[in-house]
Amino acid sequence: MSIISRTARLISGALILAGALQAPADAATSPAISEHSLTANGVELHYLQAGHGDATPVLLLHGYAETSHMWLPLIGRLDDRRVVIAPDLPGAGASSMPASGYDKKTMAQDIHAMMQQLGYRKVKIVGHDIGLMVAYAYAAQYPDEVESVTLMDAFLPGVGDWQKVWLLRDKWHFNFYGETPLKLVEGRERIYFEHFWNDFAADPAHSVPEADRELYASIYAQPGRMRAGFEYFHAFPQDAKDFAEFAQTPLTMPMLVLAGEKASGTFLIDQARLVDTNVQGVIINGSGHWLMEEAPEQTMAAIVQFIDARATK
Repeated sequence: MSIISRTARLISGALILAGALQAPADAATSPAISEHSLTANGVELHYLQAGHGDATPVLLLHGYAETSHMWLPLIGRLDDRRVVIAPDLPGAGASSMPASGYDKKTMAQDIHAMMQQLGYRKVKIVGHDIGLMVAYAYAAQYPDEVESVTLMDAFLPGVGDWQKVWLLRDKWHFNFYGETPLKLVEGRERIYFEHFWNDFAADPAHSVPEADRELYASIYAQPGRMRAGFEYFHAFPQDAKDFAEFAQTPLTMPMLVLAGEKASGTFLIDQARLVDTNVQGVIINGSGHWLMEEAPEQTMAAIVQFIDARATK
């Protein structure tokens, strides 16, 4: 591991630990959350792990402008009867930054290889934003290993009339990659992310908290992180092709879709019904895109109820 990688890992780990200490009381009183890493498909993946029990493990996949840190409050609601795993996606947090492979099909293969190494043959997946795309790609490629899927506010490239999704009002950043964008954002990462944290929220004053903004901005400011993040969007054309092909074989496992009333609305729910035959859609009242931060109680209650109701295997 290079000096840069080790430094990034130490900074990220310290910040994650600091955030954990500030998490809600229900997370703080749950079994300890530990940090680990392993190499899967040549990608070093950092992940948080907590919990124990015989219920099917839950896999939590974060979105852009965040890391596995976003799941700390939810982990404390789920880890009483099962193992909960929350990785940093390839390129994000303290995971390594591969030169390629940021299409969601490949990222799902990396996460799947991680879960296989950990010995988990069945999972329930929850994904937000970019994470929901990886969650869908995981379920589509390994349907016999996924008991349920929860998709949280964004969209599925290549499915239905996806070019009209609410988030595409800011389509400029899908093409914001390469040397010039990287130079423009260097040292201004916080300014760049403020746009998403504020403008994608129903109310910027009740969006991602200040402490978390500082955390995420500092992590993404580490060398190579912004380039990796831009690649998530650069891969959308390939994602659209892959997802259109996946959709030809609809999934049958239970799927919960949570969408912000002031963000995706019914769009993601309608898309989900094109790719799965067993969809439950819930609009999170008054929320924008950042469901875990804008409406934590309503969001977490819906996820926990859905997962626990199906905790039979």
